[in-house]
Amino acid sequence: MLETYTSLACSLDANTIMWYIHLMKKILFLLAIVGVLFISSGQTYEQQSLVPSLHKWLPGKPFEGLLSTLQIPYWGKIISVEERGYYYFVEFLLRKSAHFFIFGLLAIAVYSVLPKMRLRSVFALGITFLLAIADEYHQSLTGGRTPTINDVYLDMSGAITFIVFLHIIQLTREKIKKRRQSEIHKNHT
Repeated sequence: MLETYTSLACSLDANTIMWYIHLMKKILFLLAIVGVLFISSGQTYEQQSLVPSLHKWLPGKPFEGLLSTLQIPYWGKIISVEERGYYYFVEFLLRKSAHFFIFGLLAIAVYSVLPKMRLRSVFALGITFLLAIADEYHQSLTGGRTPTINDVYLDMSGAITFIVFLHIIQLTREKIKKRRQSEIHKNHT
């Protein structure tokens, strides 16, 4: 059996081996994000509460005046410092920001493991959407947690934003590369 693996490894060139290693890193990153989501959606609110830590980290209630001007509509309610209190409002902002960013990263991770194809972004967003629904369903099985379609919307907002930024970065890189190649070509002629 060892001989089989050795002969396989010897038959692969260095570029192929590096490609596999790079792909494995991408898959591990994707699995790490899914693992974090699974663990966090399986915890009760009390297990996840940031309020005690926020009391320690933000004893002077920084930006309270500015934050007091915000009123965020969410699930038919207006969420504000006045309605929730400073620390619970900051926690709300952090939790919702986490939804946005982690699902943005998830979309990028899914995109990165998919093969290059025409509708790669659409497939990445579709898979991310299914994972967002699964995350909310998992929350429904956890006591003291309320799954909401609004969180799926927020998750997908993050996913779409990150994929759009990825494409902007890719297009910018391509333009820079073409400009450099054009300059090199001009210098050699």
